[in-house]
Amino acid sequence: MFDVGFSELLLIGLVSLLVIGPERLPKVARLAGFWLGKTRSMVASVKEEIKLELQAEEMRQIFKEQSDLQNFQQILDETTDALKSPLAPPPDSAEPHEPN
Repeated sequence: MFDVGFSELLLIGLVSLLVIGPERLPKVARLAGFWLGKTRSMVASVKEEIKLELQAEEMRQIFKEQSDLQNFQQILDETTDALKSPLAPPPDSAEPHEPN
């Protein structure tokens, strides 16, 4: 993400040595490393949770599509069975109309 070279690290180290001082610099460096590690682990944890949530959402979508396909297959089977059965007059018409 950030491209930090050796010269930038050297400059940061020199400035921190001048500002903090040589006696407190090791403690500050350990503390900074600790918090950097905590931050990295927290970011990795959040990324993992997001990844798992996205996978769960994809699975829900797949199950929904499969359910829709099963419903469609059931309707298709019912329609096929209805078309294969002998033709009967529709129940709402009393007499068939003859053309003139």
